[in-house]
Amino acid sequence: MITRRTLLGASLGSFCSAAQKPKNVLFLMADDLNVSLGCYGHPLVKTPHIDALAARGVRFDRMYCQFPLCGPSRASLLTGLRPDTTKVLGNNIDFREHRPDAVTLPQLFKNNGYFAGRVGKMFHMNVPNEVGTNRFQDDISWHHSFSPPGLENKSPGKKFEMRMPPIQTVTDKGQADTNAADAAIALLEKHRGEPFFLGVGMLRPHLPWVAPSRFFDLYPSGSVTLAENRPGDHDDIPRAHLGVRPHLWNHMQMPEAHQREARRAYYASTSYMDEQIGRVLGALDRLGLRDNTIIAFMGDHGWSLGEHTHWQKFNLFEPCARVPFILSVPGQAGNGQGTAALTEFVDVYPTLAELAGKTPPRELEGQSMVRVLRQPKRAFKKAAFTQVQFEGKIVGRSMRTARYRYNVWEGEGGGEEVYDHQTDPGEFTNQINSPVAAKLRAQFALGWRAARA
Repeated sequence: MITRRTLLGASLGSFCSAAQKPKNVLFLMADDLNVSLGCYGHPLVKTPHIDALAARGVRFDRMYCQFPLCGPSRASLLTGLRPDTTKVLGNNIDFREHRPDAVTLPQLFKNNGYFAGRVGKMFHMNVPNEVGTNRFQDDISWHHSFSPPGLENKSPGKKFEMRMPPIQTVTDKGQADTNAADAAIALLEKHRGEPFFLGVGMLRPHLPWVAPSRFFDLYPSGSVTLAENRPGDHDDIPRAHLGVRPHLWNHMQMPEAHQREARRAYYASTSYMDEQIGRVLGALDRLGLRDNTIIAFMGDHGWSLGEHTHWQKFNLFEPCARVPFILSVPGQAGNGQGTAALTEFVDVYPTLAELAGKTPPRELEGQSMVRVLRQPKRAFKKAAFTQVQFEGKIVGRSMRTARYRYNVWEGEGGGEEVYDHQTDPGEFTNQINSPVAAKLRAQFALGWRAARA
């Protein structure tokens, strides 16, 4: 009988024969996190611990998710397969319904003798209703799988009457992210003597925005600005794009004062999450594990904060498709740099596998980014692809190149969009009638097929 201990011994033996110690992996993920972080140049948001990690790693400035919604995005990230392959095109879908034999990223390490542990949200979890449950967390991927409970929307404290109510609490005691950091630290202490893959999923800044008052105090209301929008911005956006969760457009009917408070609460929740990430990284240092641990930090997709009058996720504009991603590798050159290389979530799995010396499944649909880590200024891909599907009626697909975004829509009127990020980084002017549109259309037709080949 082959046990985990047997596999661990074999794995250690192979590394020892090569005079190497197996590298651990600390896989950190925040929920609904866009690039509103200090290390990504945000002028107001305070994230000192994530910023410090970026200073010791490589910051990916053009990382894109496959689907700006928790379930599909996380399924692609952790299987290395695109949404059309996993068939996860919405929340509350188990990828194993369609890919029962898939070997997930943590499962690869588990199969190679590592302790594989999960704390918090890794695969999809409905927040706040399923916080504390293990639904969809794929038990086969882990030796230890734990969803810390939390007070969430039941938190005591000051609440605001608005469409997306933030909650100021006096303390972080009882919050799921605090409990997740506690549990992650305990696992690091327990398994410090063996190779590990530890996934730590934070819930913030996902709604409800819950954070201790001291984090709200970092952002006085008068310091918070609103997203730039222009009159007539919706005039050239296809009806299908505006038809995806239509209640999220037009600022969800929130007056400006509520929009400002919503942004403030999002920033406060982000800073609270940053502190919990810092606690886990501090334990890694205290236990002497940093020098042998690969650390990946990311959001699961982007999030709109009023851009184009849209809030939350589930559109194909830059704020939703782009995600923060930081990778810190012991001894890796290029630490503290950013890279403009186009990358996608499906590239994360093969990258971590290569860095740890593991052979990933051949079916993966991404590419290893190790060469980007070694040379952050080099190009990588010609395009990154994101998609959405809404109620079986609207399908949107997006291609992001170094300069342009091209969107094509089917259903509810359909349509196309072209945005030139060199002259129009806010994606305000749809240039679908410009000469470049035909070239992008042809590139998309070839690229979408090639991405899945």
